[in-house]
Amino acid sequence: MTDRRSRPPLHPGAWWLWALGLGAGATRTTNPLLLGLLLTASAYVVTVCRPDTPWSRSYSAFLKLALAVLVVRLAFVVVLGSPIPGTHVVVTLPEVPLPHWAQGIRLGGAVTAEGLLFACYDGLRLATLLVCVGAANALASPSRMLKALPGALYETGVAVVVALTFAPNLIADVQRLRAARRLRGRPDRGLRGLLQVGLPVLEGALERSVSLAAAMDARGYGRTADVPAPVRRTTAALTLGGLLGVCAGTYGLLTAAGGAYGLPVLLAGVVAALAGLRLGGRRSARTRYRPDRWTPRAVVTAASGVAVGALLALAASADPAALNPGVVPLTAPALPLWPAAAVLLALLPAFVHKEPS
Repeated sequence: MTDRRSRPPLHPGAWWLWALGLGAGATRTTNPLLLGLLLTASAYVVTVCRPDTPWSRSYSAFLKLALAVLVVRLAFVVVLGSPIPGTHVVVTLPEVPLPHWAQGIRLGGAVTAEGLLFACYDGLRLATLLVCVGAANALASPSRMLKALPGALYETGVAVVVALTFAPNLIADVQRLRAARRLRGRPDRGLRGLLQVGLPVLEGALERSVSLAAAMDARGYGRTADVPAPVRRTTAALTLGGLLGVCAGTYGLLTAAGGAYGLPVLLAGVVAALAGLRLGGRRSARTRYRPDRWTPRAVVTAASGVAVGALLALAASADPAALNPGVVPLTAPALPLWPAAAVLLALLPAFVHKEPS
């Protein structure tokens, strides 16, 4: 029997592809049952596969952020009203009269069940997308993801990695300081506890930033290799042309008139952009120590997330009413069977992989 601890860690790009596939699937539906399945699947995989690292503890923070988004979405409907017509009035708030120039805006008034339900569906979709991003942040090592990026995206990747690791490190510092205060019998809650914990946390963040800057300088960050001028111009033309092709091809696929040219233009744009990134990597003269490999487990993990996104997109075009249930009149949403079975593919990484501790 193979010891799982001897397995190499999974490629971080596989986790990001898996999570982005789930997020793309979440954007194609407002069915709360499917969104609940996506949340449950991502939570189970995170619980089983996440390593014991500071960034893996950020998943709970993303859950709280998603809950806050849902509450704010409902609060806007209660205070400002909803464009969805409804007849089931839940409560009638005092309505504040507004001047003539503020026509179209309402403060207070009747709050209907249809408006609340529509806001709940819409907010749950955004909350699911945030939780999927949080799952990728908890499962993939940011530093290893930075190492796997193409050379042309290295500087951009550093900025993204620093931004993504700031919140997990901050949460880990707060938890560590609160535990230390509890062990000493000192209060760790309330305004006093927050002030006494906040200063050491900010001090630690500043020291970490200075250390990171020193490490980046010692490793030659920002140094570039000389490349010929024709190569630079070709790189810029390929990258810019590729991005324009991706935008035009995506627009063509989303419109009825552009169905004939959308896919070829999109593929040509992707190829040109990849070639531009390949040429742009010549400016970054650096080597990689023990690069991550795309193992069969990494391919299965990435493919399961991409399959979930693709199958939900296909289901949304084949049966839009099932994936986007109406709220007028009020009806209970039904669970479409084969889209639900497609969501269960997201559980596949939990059975083929366990991150070595």
